[in-house]
Amino acid sequence: MARVPIIEPETVDDPAVEEIFAWVTEMEGSVPNHFYLELNFPEYMKPKLQSTAALWEHGELSMPEIQHVGIAVSTANGCAYCTGAFCTILDYGLDADTDYVREFAEQGTDVLDDDRLETIVEYALTINDDPHAVTDADTEALREVGLGNKGIVQLTHLVSDFASYNRLNTALDTDYDYQEMWRELDMAAMSPADD
Repeated sequence: MARVPIIEPETVDDPAVEEIFAWVTEMEGSVPNHFYLELNFPEYMKPKLQSTAALWEHGELSMPEIQHVGIAVSTANGCAYCTGAFCTILDYGLDADTDYVREFAEQGTDVLDDDRLETIVEYALTINDDPHAVTDADTEALREVGLGNKGIVQLTHLVSDFASYNRLNTALDTDYDYQEMWRELDMAAMSPADD
């Protein structure tokens, strides 16, 4: 059970929140529990979700690329809730093949045959694990696969944004409400290697 209350959906009457929820429903099929949990702090929830929407809608990365980053970061951080969310969006909202989504979540970049996507995901995993480990060669590799300065900044912010949701949902133990198949994934592939 979540460590803070899940706000009842019928109590939501803020037009800005309702607009966000319509956008979420389009991508995920329903409004997941974490949004209702975040309504415990509505003054922050609205600008936070607007910031997330800007990262998703106004940068250089495609929506599928963004969801791959979300899956990678969430599995690396051991957040089953957020992994379920991003797998759902890639599978349901973006019509990716379910078996492919599962394979990516469990095997990481080994299943990718797209250099751009592999470079993006590898950069995301590097900065998620240790932002001090990023080198000029890493950002140059992003430029070589087509990202400009805006895309590099977008990607870096996305990793931070996803990691913050990972921490929120893990620390507050958000009640899981995605398909069980996503919670049952073996999430070891993108976790940092033990030294």
